Amino acid sequence: MCGIVGVVGQGPANQEVYDSLLLLQHRGQDSTGIATAEASGVFHIFKAKGQVREAFRTRDMRALLGNIGLGHVRYATKGTASSEEEAQPFYVNAPYGIVLVHNGNLTNTRELTQELFRTDRRHLNTSSDTELLVNVLANELQESISGLELDPAQIFQAVARVHERVEGSYAAIALIAGYGLLAFRDPFGIRPLILGTRKADNGAYEWTVASESLVLENGGFEVVRDVEPGEAVFIDLDGRLHTKQCATNPQLVPCSFEYVYLARPDSEMNGISVYEARLRMGERLADTIAKYTPKDAIDVVMPIPDSSRPAAMQVARKLGVEYREGFYKNRYVGRTFIMPGQAVRKKSVRQKLNAMSSEFKGKNVLLIDDSIVRGTTSKEIIQMARDAGAKSVIFASAAPPVRFPHVYGINMPSRHELVAHGRTIPEIAEELGCDYLVYQEVDDLKAAILEGSPDVEDLDMSCFDGRYITGTVSEEYLAWVEGNQES
Repeated sequence: MCGIVGVVGQGPANQEVYDSLLLLQHRGQDSTGIATAEASGVFHIFKAKGQVREAFRTRDMRALLGNIGLGHVRYATKGTASSEEEAQPFYVNAPYGIVLVHNGNLTNTRELTQELFRTDRRHLNTSSDTELLVNVLANELQESISGLELDPAQIFQAVARVHERVEGSYAAIALIAGYGLLAFRDPFGIRPLILGTRKADNGAYEWTVASESLVLENGGFEVVRDVEPGEAVFIDLDGRLHTKQCATNPQLVPCSFEYVYLARPDSEMNGISVYEARLRMGERLADTIAKYTPKDAIDVVMPIPDSSRPAAMQVARKLGVEYREGFYKNRYVGRTFIMPGQAVRKKSVRQKLNAMSSEFKGKNVLLIDDSIVRGTTSKEIIQMARDAGAKSVIFASAAPPVRFPHVYGINMPSRHELVAHGRTIPEIAEELGCDYLVYQEVDDLKAAILEGSPDVEDLDMSCFDGRYITGTVSEEYLAWVEGNQES
């Protein structure tokens, strides 16, 4: 999971991109990068490890010249989290010069790597699938060029060929030197991408495309629409918008985990409010809790801040139980789910959360979290509740058990790391140390999200049900991913 943004404006793009990345910081904290382009085609690129505020200095921003730009925040799903070479954006110098950022995960990287080396004669310097993607795009753009000038039709032809070659999830934004900004989304629309516009003081249209709608709204852009699955959007240097559907059989099947955890609640994706979806998750979870826990066994309902708060509020309301905030969150520690390594993740939990004894002492507490992945965080939180004096601890997840690897852009590659894999719910409860454990039903999660939009008919729920929507994820591939992760 990453956050991406692109801007085509009338004034300098650097500050606009920087401000947007601050709003997307929750989507990745390993590294960040910005690229801008002058009308002459000259690129300026700066990228570094760490979060946005600590990565960029005034001198870095001053060097990012031009009215067109893009940016990226990253957490590692491929490559090395600590390597600055893996930070985005990635650049190739032909044809014309292309710089690209990408959110997602390619699932045929082995085949593409061989094709690029043996057939396309292109060299890769990292293990990043973003470098793969920019090279595939560059090669197909080279093949599509006819004549001296590059036109939108040739660009869209290249994207169509990218769709034919690349498998997996990808929302991408690229700058093409001397021509403009290109954005495109995989044929299933797994990862989000949203287009917005506003009028500059001179009356010209400015454009932005980003992972979440809150970026557009904060910048004063009007949300035009989501980029369609398989669609390419090209904005030239004069601010003219060109669009085309470049996939043969596009189908909108967005990632359910965006609504469970990844996106900010004040965003809207694919016409579905993230906040409203989480409220509906709480409504349905309450019914399951009532079914599987003893009556009068709950004195208070508490969220694990922050993403579970809407669901917890609805659970408390529907069960008729008092809602309380028992954990205080340190805002200066990153999201533990996207921290690499179990040891780092475990240590950070107690730095991130503090249990207030006055809210726990002598009470039967129902804790609500958005999901349980590896179980490290959940186990620590349950113990914290007990240490704070809780009489009993019921733990509930607004998402179903995560039993399968997620290969479309979330760091869940190894089955043995997933606490629910190969375990029954009572066995998971014993592992976590809670008195009762309740999970959202798979069908209830799907219904809670889909209720928000008549246009979305299906979701990628592969980490819950093992159904990989691209149809190209085999058992052999999953074993290879796990082996590659462990090596």
